[in-house]
Amino acid sequence: MDRTARPRVRAVVFDIGETLLDETTEYHAWADWLEVPRHTFSAVFGGVIARGEDYRQVFEHFRPGFDLATERARRAQAGAPEHFDARDLYPDARPCLDALKVQGYLVGLAGNQTARAERLLRELGLPVDLIGTSASWGVEKPSPAFFEKIISECGYQPAEIAYVGDRLDNDVRPALAAGLVAVRIRRGPWGFLQAEDAETRSHTCLTTLQELPDLLLRSNQVRDQR
Repeated sequence: MDRTARPRVRAVVFDIGETLLDETTEYHAWADWLEVPRHTFSAVFGGVIARGEDYRQVFEHFRPGFDLATERARRAQAGAPEHFDARDLYPDARPCLDALKVQGYLVGLAGNQTARAERLLRELGLPVDLIGTSASWGVEKPSPAFFEKIISECGYQPAEIAYVGDRLDNDVRPALAAGLVAVRIRRGPWGFLQAEDAETRSHTCLTTLQELPDLLLRSNQVRDQR
């Protein structure tokens, strides 16, 4: 982590999909809904990400004119709504959140999620102080307004807030622009297909969330000694 003259981190906010939640269940559900093989859906998904396109373009390849909101409603009516539960959390997610709470950080979740996903998140009973989604905030990442909302909800200066995410375009780049400490977790399709450059280089890159509590603790100790 960058140890230049920055204040100590007091709040840690996490992206949700592919940072805390393994979205494989939902990817498979969409493949089944579109009636295409799961491996085919995954391959096209990867191609779209590698080209830097919006992930929603994936659906256009299989069904031109696809409307995501409409199809979500149709799935719900058919008895197959968007769904995840504790089994979809990455194994390191809850232990990391627990450790950060013990260390005294304000801990939050903030990502591009539907109203239903927000309800499901709250039902998980995660050890967090705040949960914010694009559905409830009325703004999506990577909009600067989304990160301004994070800062407002945390109540700290931008440099005192770490934002953890898997995507360079939606997480790292806008977090850096907002003055936050950007932490990248390298997993999920974006984590492996997006390459960092000088303008989107995170303050640190993790291979597992287990690394984060000790990394922040050491970084804050260095700052306290200055």
